[in-house]
Amino acid sequence: MKISPPITLAKLTELIGGRYKGNPEHLITGINEIHKVEPGDLSFVDHPKYYDKCLNSAASTILINTDVDVPQGKGIIVSEDPFRDYNKLVDYFMPFEKADGLLSKSAEIGDGTIIQPGAFVGNNVKIGKDCLVHPNVTIYDHTIIGDRVVIHAGTVIGADAFYFKRRPAGYDKMRSCGRVVIQDDVEIGACCTIDRGVTGDTVIGKGTKFDNQIHIGHDTVVGEHVLIAAQTGVAGVAHIEDEVILWGQVGVSKDLTIGKKAIVLAQSGVPKSLEGGKTYFGSPVGEAREKMKELTLVKRIPDLLKAVFQNSKD
Repeated sequence: MKISPPITLAKLTELIGGRYKGNPEHLITGINEIHKVEPGDLSFVDHPKYYDKCLNSAASTILINTDVDVPQGKGIIVSEDPFRDYNKLVDYFMPFEKADGLLSKSAEIGDGTIIQPGAFVGNNVKIGKDCLVHPNVTIYDHTIIGDRVVIHAGTVIGADAFYFKRRPAGYDKMRSCGRVVIQDDVEIGACCTIDRGVTGDTVIGKGTKFDNQIHIGHDTVVGEHVLIAAQTGVAGVAHIEDEVILWGQVGVSKDLTIGKKAIVLAQSGVPKSLEGGKTYFGSPVGEAREKMKELTLVKRIPDLLKAVFQNSKD
């Protein structure tokens, strides 16, 4: 999320309390969680395991729960609870805005686009030309949709990220202030869900086609001309490169890459990154031919055991 106009380190610290270290006039131009940080951004860290990663990241300002030296060119805010204070900043810079009807007055709708009855289009949404949004589609605030996009009934675009911090009393939710960006010539089937980024963008690339009942997690980037069949789920911060095909009921774990032109066959589980240009199957996935050989061997196990038992009797 970008902050416009930028805010100084000293003024931002006043918003949340805590104590800053560094140049009080140091400028902060955005807020981002660690997976998406860019120069100028503030990010937070609250676990020693990730201190070095955050301090050495592209983030220009670090919200942290320990006293550390200030890296060159950066600012530090020391806080008792960075997660809590990060949420305070998100609520301050992007507070919840109540809708004023099914079609927000601040939404921009391109020429030739049809919004069917019962669809909801939120605040500051931008929809391009010649799109078709079917009944009961929900498009949350700040979503960006290109030209010639078709969205079928019951789909929800821009719901919050599934991102929680465990506390002794339960779970605290991380506030989402990112967007969904859908590029030109995309078609999204019925009853799909595409979560917005925590602070960045969830992106669906040009020409990609979704079947029904597909879930895309926060900050995931789906490339161009990707094909995804029904009941597939993709976790957050995944990268599905161009021309990938995911067949029905594929499960994709978080923070991985599926390479260009890879094919993942139905009911497969993807726990780690896959090289492009190959066909995969199984849970966990392997190259399809090898997995099929393994299944053939598994089917032979009862006969092999029977033979071993018979030989032991003889």
